[in-house]
Formats: sequence, structure tokens, C-alpha cells
Amino acid sequence: MNRKIVLIDGHSILNRAFYGIPNLTNSKGIHTNAVYGFLNILFKLLDEEQAEYVTVAFDVKHPTFRHEMYQEYKGTRKPMPEELHEQVPIVKEVLQAMNIKILEKPGFEADDILGTLAKTCEASGFEVALVSGDRDLLQLASDKIKIRIPKTKQSGTEIEDYNTKQVIEKYGITPAQIVDLKGLMGDTADNIPGVPGVGEKTALKILTSFQTIENAYAHVDEITPNRAKEALKNHYELAQLSKVLATIKTDCPLDFEMKDGKIENIYNEKAYQKLKELEFKSLLSRFDCEVSSNENIEDIFELAAEPKRAAAVLQQIMLLAEQPDFQLGLCVFAKNQKENVFKVKEDGQFVFDLSEKKEEDLLGISVCYKTEAATKAIFIPVSEAVKGEYLLDQLKVILKHDILVSVIDYKELLYNIPELSHTEGGMKPRIFDCQVAAYLLNPLKDSYAYDDIARDYMGLTVPSYEDYFAKASVTAALEKKEFVKYACYLAYVPYEAVRAMEEELEQSGMRQLYYEVELPLITTLYDMEMRGVRVNREALTIYGQQLAEKIEVLEKEIYRQVGESFNINSPKQLGVILFEKLQLPFAKKTKTGYSTSADVLDKLKCEHPVINLILEYRQLAKLKSTYADGLVTYISEDGRIHGKFNQTITATGRISSTEPNLQNIPIRMDLGRQIRKVFVPREGYIFLDADYSQIELRVLAHMSGDEKLINAYRQQQDIHRITASEVFHIPFEEVTALQRSNAKAVNFGIVYGISSFGLSQDLNITKKEADEYIKKYFNTYPRVKEFLDELIQTGKEKGYVETMFKRRRPVPELSSSNFMQRSFGERIAMNSPIQGTAADIIKIAMIRINDRLKKNNFKSQLILQIHDELLIETYEEEIEAVKEILEKEMFYAAEMNVPLEVDVKQGNSWYEAH
Repeated sequence: MNRKIVLIDGHSILNRAFYGIPNLTNSKGIHTNAVYGFLNILFKLLDEEQAEYVTVAFDVKHPTFRHEMYQEYKGTRKPMPEELHEQVPIVKEVLQAMNIKILEKPGFEADDILGTLAKTCEASGFEVALVSGDRDLLQLASDKIKIRIPKTKQSGTEIEDYNTKQVIEKYGITPAQIVDLKGLMGDTADNIPGVPGVGEKTALKILTSFQTIENAYAHVDEITPNRAKEALKNHYELAQLSKVLATIKTDCPLDFEMKDGKIENIYNEKAYQKLKELEFKSLLSRFDCEVSSNENIEDIFELAAEPKRAAAVLQQIMLLAEQPDFQLGLCVFAKNQKENVFKVKEDGQFVFDLSEKKEEDLLGISVCYKTEAATKAIFIPVSEAVKGEYLLDQLKVILKHDILVSVIDYKELLYNIPELSHTEGGMKPRIFDCQVAAYLLNPLKDSYAYDDIARDYMGLTVPSYEDYFAKASVTAALEKKEFVKYACYLAYVPYEAVRAMEEELEQSGMRQLYYEVELPLITTLYDMEMRGVRVNREALTIYGQQLAEKIEVLEKEIYRQVGESFNINSPKQLGVILFEKLQLPFAKKTKTGYSTSADVLDKLKCEHPVINLILEYRQLAKLKSTYADGLVTYISEDGRIHGKFNQTITATGRISSTEPNLQNIPIRMDLGRQIRKVFVPREGYIFLDADYSQIELRVLAHMSGDEKLINAYRQQQDIHRITASEVFHIPFEEVTALQRSNAKAVNFGIVYGISSFGLSQDLNITKKEADEYIKKYFNTYPRVKEFLDELIQTGKEKGYVETMFKRRRPVPELSSSNFMQRSFGERIAMNSPIQGTAADIIKIAMIRINDRLKKNNFKSQLILQIHDELLIETYEEEIEAVKEILEKEMFYAAEMNVPLEVDVKQGNSWYEAH
């Protein structure tokens, strides 16, 4: 079997990855998308090639022999974007950590290094896979040298392969003739001039007839067309120069021996740490090295499985809790946390077993605290000897003290100790949730696990849950006592990180936001999750049947209009019907067929009546699968849906809803709104639904300080009619319904940083008309334009924008060299302070309403929050009192220059109350 080597064009692949993968940064703000894409390509190649050797070549910032021949060589190249430039040394560090050979040579390009290596290896009997995004390297293709050209996309990496045969099939010339092709047609990317007026088509025609530039010149009078003949006659020397510039050297003097490229121990501890630092979690599974340990920390970790030891630990904590400023790091493990599935036998051995435990059973606790002598982190598991009830009772006694308890997930703790959410019960610890604090300090991350927090706030690399349990069965990991370390880290990390996090909250100006909004919100969300919302199963079934009947009618009508039946849910079949049978315009071919995306169908609305039917069909099919059928799976034994409310997901600060997502109900269509009929209060109760009116526009008025906008709201006028009157220069009373509707689109569009193109699409008008609307709007409300421009400028200077309550939203896109990314960043900078402020206001109102209802022993309860709307399951005798609480707490949730307007409705279902 022939030996193999993979040769990689470093800068070329980094460049491909940079432009193929959206902007990524790690928690320190370092750009990482190019490195991430590069490594994905590298690993894919190593998997596919199964090579014994690999080497990566990089260009050096130094003139080459080509610059000496032709000073303008590569003279038109734009400088490398700063976001890419900063990633070059990083990828080299990773490669060095992986023991992968890097080659650079002043005076030569990476292409020359690769060409030399490729030909040397071929002569030694190697098979060569040469990887580059540059097609110049096709000149090196042979039966033994395969040129691999990757295309990096979000969906993955695709690679085109070229040996001699494939080059001939693609271009009609041999690999050796590629340099003649470049000599004739030139190369704008490298600023190789070529022969003026000769393009690729003419160049290929010449080479097909005469093979080389030199031979073509020898038969120059035979060349057609006449223009090409004259061009080669007059510029032959330029063609020869261009050919030399395009020719890759294969005899560079290199300090390289084959053993240097040998693949040995690339998935090692050092490389693992580097990738963990870069936060490439998805790539870590390739590393089979032992889990990194911090022996100096883990020396304090302890298992207290015996009753005497467990009792002694708890007794010591109780005594320490009586002292001022005592802090406890805490994690409570129960089976409702999916990863913690274990039990402990009397001999202290862990076993993977769910059979004998109930869903709510406690599995153990880990604690971290400081004695006079030292810091201790101890895991106390529940066993035959140490009962869960005993452990919880002791913990509740400790929590009656005024101590600081730092945790990773306070809401999870509430599920195990629900008494903490009540005002009574005597418990009074001060809670610090590191997960929520980490989210507040950097809302762009997708993970706030204990290992992320250790890295970001303790400068410590610790093993993640996946490190401990992804490689082996849970049983094997637990028998090695790895769970003890994992459990101790979950108490140790919050214990140690809390001070640094509090300091960062203080420095960022978000301490008040954290303690007065985000922290108390956890309890409010827990209360709402526990209460759930009642669902009428029968009404849900009827709703599903109505949708099915409507879908069937639509199906038949679609088949009638197109003249045949087909699978409407198949984009491939639908594409054939629309673009081949009906011959509709805007056909966009993809690898799997024609695109039938919503954007494409929207363009076709006026082309054929079947399009609106298809769009309606899709909406109803989604309603049926997501809600009519999907909601059934979430109904608990008590007849209620106990969904999840997440506060660490969105970058703007909005709460998100999952299991199920009740925020995406398509309420613009009547059938979508009707799903709300299945949500009903319990007997003796009704629903009160309180909704903020135009809260984001009111926030815009306040934050911008535009007097005209503020006065309109103070006078309680119709803001959309006023805007139409001002923008279209017509009397207020003469504004038509269409003009008001258009003004409404402009009003809300401005909040979201809408472009003239976006507005033209929304209103079905020309881009020029939309542009005029926006200009008139800003002329009407000049301070709004100034305010939005200031937000963008502030975002550029500081790297973030803020809400009225100092919530920060980083906007790294504003510093991007990519125009599309910057434009996206500008929209974020304009919208986030407004949307984030609205989110802060609804959170404050929720907390206050929930607290008042609980403290005053109301039977009525807050059960749902959907964007700017709150739903209260209200006891019939408390309706007026609850209405007053809703109106007052929502109205006074924020002090602004414009009044907050609250609309409260009631009904026997969510549909009736909205």
C-alpha cells in the first residue's frame, strides 16, 4: 500500500474558512471562525485520507522572486481583514500543539513550498493530497498528486478533487497547460497581466490548437480571431512573463525531512487545552486524552458517603453558618437533572440505576465552604445509610441562616427545595446564581456551564460534563469516582467565581439590574413553571380536526388548480409543479431541486392563484403539527402544561419559552389565534390578560427624547395616524386607513432598523418610495434619527449598547470588515436598547405582580408571559383587585417621559381574554 501525505495551503484554507463561516468570537472577544473552519477541514481530510503524514505551508510577509520580476505582482490585493489577520498566529499555535509540521520560506510563496513537497513526495512513491482554495495549484495535478479544493459552508465542507483526468474533463487542457492558460488570460487575483483582450474562452481555444504559448506564437498567423492574433503578436513578452509568474516552483531549497511530517499524537493534552480555550466544544470529542485534572484543586475534593462523615460535614457547616459573612457553594443533585443518574451502594461504589428511584428523589448534594484551616469541596451522596430526607432536612436548617449561597442554576435548586421560593418558612440565604450573572455579563454565549464560568472568571481550565461522561459509559466514569470530581466542581466553581463576577457586575454598571431584576426573576419564572396553564383536551382535539378538514379542502383545491396530485410537503415535487409544469418565474435551482422557500413563494403570489393556497396550506400544516398535535405531548397528569421559561437564551434580554414554545403562535391569522381557545382557567377562575400598548415605540420616544413623539403619546393620540399626517402632509382627520397602515409599518420598522428595501417588501411599494417614506419620517422626528445614529456610534466606540437599565448587548459585528456583517450590527445597535428596555420593563412588572399576589395570599396567580403580555389565572372574587394590581404595577414599572399604557381584558379562555 502506498504511503500518503496531506499538504495544506495554510492561508488559502484559512481564507476560505473565514468567508465560509459566520463571525464567531470566544468569550474573550477573539475571532475564531477561520480557525474553527480550518480545523473542520483539517479533520475531515485526515479522516478521509487516513494519511501517515501531514504538513501545512504558510506565506511569509516578504517580497518573493516574483515581485523582483514584476513589481505589481499581487499589487491589487486588498489587505487581509483584521478579524482574519488575528487568527493566523492562533491557527499556527493549534497546529504546533498538535505536532503538525508548519513550513514557511522567505522569498517563496506557500504554493512553491507545496509544489516542491508534492513533486518530491511523488518521486518517492507517495500519494499526495494537496489542499488549497487556489486553482493555480491544478498545474501540479497528476495521477499521484490529487488537488483538493474545499468549499466551506454553514451546512458543512464540500471538496472538489482533481487528478490529471479531472483537470482535462473540467478545462479541456492538461495540468501542465494551466500555466499557459494563466499566461494568456492573466489572473486578476494575483495581478498577473496576461495578454490584453484575451479571456478564458479565447485562451482555451488557442491552447487546444497550439498546446503552449510558445507554439501559439510560432504559428501566430494561424490564430483566430484576428483580435487575439494581434494581441499575442504585440504582447508576447507579457504572455511569457505572466506564464513565469503563474508557474509554481518545484525545486525550493527546503529544510524538511519526511519524518518531520509524520502524524504522531495530534490529539494530545496540549492541543485539547488550546481548543478548549478557543471554546470549540464540538471538536473536543476527537480527543481521547485523559481528562485534564487540577491536582492542587482536586486535593480538597472529598466523598462523604459514610453517615458519620456526612453528619460531621453538615454539623460543621451549621456552626460556621452562624458566623457573619459565611459563604456556601452548593449543588443539589436530583433525578430531574438528566445527567445525574446514579445511586450509591453501601460500599461506596456508584452504579447506574434508575429502577428503584422515583422521579423526584434526591441523589446527593455537593458543598464548598471555608474553615479556619482550608477550603473544602465535598460530595455527599444519598445511599442506604445516608437518607435523602435527612440530607434535605439538614440543608434546610443551614439555609435558615443569613448566608451567601452561590450556585450555578438557582431555578434547578428551587425544584429541589421549593420552600426557597416562598416568603414564609424561615429560609433567608442570599443567593448568587453564577449562570444568570454570566449571561448578563456576556449574553452572546451559548453556554454558561460551570467549566465556562471557571475559564471566564477564575482563569481556570476544568473538565466539562462531556469530558467526564461522553467518552465512557456513565457507569464506568462513576466507578472511577469521576462523578465525585464533577459534583465537587459544581460547588467549588460558584464558590470561587462569585467575587470576580460581582466585581464585573459592579464595573459594568449592571449590579442593580442583576440583584433587582434578573435574580428575583428566577423565582417568578419557577413559580410560573410550577403552576402551568390548563388545557382543554377536548377543545384541542376539535381544533386539530378543524385544521385537518381545512387542510384537506386546500389539498383538493391545489390539486385541481395544477391539474394533478402530488406531495405538497415535498419541496422537490412542488418545485417541478411550479417551475416546470406551470412555468412560473423566479426559479432558483439548488442541489436538491428548485427552491420553494417562503421568500420565493412570496414573489410568486401575483403569478398564480395556487401560490396563496400553498402558503395557507403550509401555515395550517405547521399549526396542526406544532400545536394541535404537538401540545398534547406536553399536557401533564394535572391537565396543565408546565412549560419552561428561559432567561439566559436571547441576547436582548427577552424571556424565551420552550417545552412548548408558546411565543411563536401565529396570531396574525384567525385560525392561528384560535389555538388560544384551548387554554382555559380552572373552575371558579377567569383569565385576565394584560398587554402593554406599543411599548417599544414608547421606549423609543423616551430614549430618543424627540419632543414631537413624546407629546403625541402624552396627549394620548393615535400615533400611527399622527405619523401618517406628518409624513404625508395631510390633515389628521383626512388620513386614510391605508396611509395609517403604511405609517404603522414605518413606525415599527424604524424600531427594528428597517431598510428601504425591507420596507418596500412589507408595503409592496418601490424601494424609492420606501426610501422617501423613511426620509420623511426622520424629517418629522429628527431626534429619533440622531438617537439611532448615536447608538451606532456608541456601539462602535464601546463595543456594546445599553438599555435604559444598563443591560449591555455587545455588538462585535460593528467592527467587522464585511459590509453585510456591519449592516447587521447597525440594526442590532439600533434595536437592542429599545427591545431590551421593553424586556426589562416587563420583567420588573412580572416580579412585582407575582410578589404582591403571593405576599397578600391571593388565590390568583401569574401563569404566562408572552413578549409584552401577562396572563393571570384570576379567582372570580379577586377580579377587580387583580386588575388594579396589574394596571398599577405595569404602569409604574419604569419612569419615562411618556406614559406606559396597559390594556387589561378578561375571558373564559386565553382567546377571549386577548
